[in-house]
Amino acid sequence: MSRNCFEVEVEVEVEENSFENSGRMMEANINAPNIANHIDIDQAAQAQREDEESAASSTNSNMVKWRGNEVSKKEAKALRHVFDNLQDHFGHEGPDPRIRFKASLAHTGQGQIWNGDLDFTYDINGDQCDLAYVGMDVCVDLTPKLVHKHGQPMLKDYGNSWVYVYLPGLTLDKFNSYVKIGTGWDVSDEKTVYDPNRNLVAIEAKLHHQSGQPKPSFWVVKEKDASASAYAYGQEISFTRVGSIQDVNAQPHQQHVHRGVGIFSVSIEVEGSPNFKPTPGAGDEAKLTFTLVSVRTWGITDCVAPIVYASSK
Repeated sequence: MSRNCFEVEVEVEVEENSFENSGRMMEANINAPNIANHIDIDQAAQAQREDEESAASSTNSNMVKWRGNEVSKKEAKALRHVFDNLQDHFGHEGPDPRIRFKASLAHTGQGQIWNGDLDFTYDINGDQCDLAYVGMDVCVDLTPKLVHKHGQPMLKDYGNSWVYVYLPGLTLDKFNSYVKIGTGWDVSDEKTVYDPNRNLVAIEAKLHHQSGQPKPSFWVVKEKDASASAYAYGQEISFTRVGSIQDVNAQPHQQHVHRGVGIFSVSIEVEGSPNFKPTPGAGDEAKLTFTLVSVRTWGITDCVAPIVYASSK
């Protein structure tokens, strides 16, 4: 399945941990509850998926259906693990994800840059499943941005081709450590904005937006009372797809900072020379580009002060 996967609407039942809302500083409030071991998929939805997979398997024993896409059984298992069950995503208070990172660099054909995509191998009950996507606890910023005095956007095409996502510095540090272990490359902080006062990092996440590209999906908690109190009592909540991030960003009542789990594809680039492939350990750092392909939101947070302008742009 390509990295431009298309998600059709399904609902996933999720049972949450208790959510600690003790009024601590931002690091506590930005994170969604740790759900790594508390997933309860709706039985009817699970049965429907199994029926679809059985039907697909009757014609090709190695292929099944996942949200209308024909994929291998192992990939379907990984897609459910990451997108449906929200397992093994990076979070400040969560357990270490059971993932191995890998990348293969190729020269772009011009200039000095070599690039490639990060691939992720998930250990799912002892089964090693490859996938092009990874999840992280983030806040997605859909707030309006300031304009130049001449009326031109300072943050060009914001909410359409890219958005800011915020996450604790420790979460990004953990992610970068997996990159180092899996690929050998240290990660540059060139494309991140660090706020030392709150220990938060802002990442410029790309969005697919051009014709022919599936736009990133935006999912919200279905129950209106799915709040901190619902988490505290262990109530089940479900997500429903409400459109693309671009659709949601165009609605004034949704122009806030939303907290949840973002699912990304990640590309890597390293500067080298046309004739010699760069190797780790020579002093160069890898640059990462995050593309947000889907987000599951727990709700709006007022604990993050969003970036509203960029004087350097």
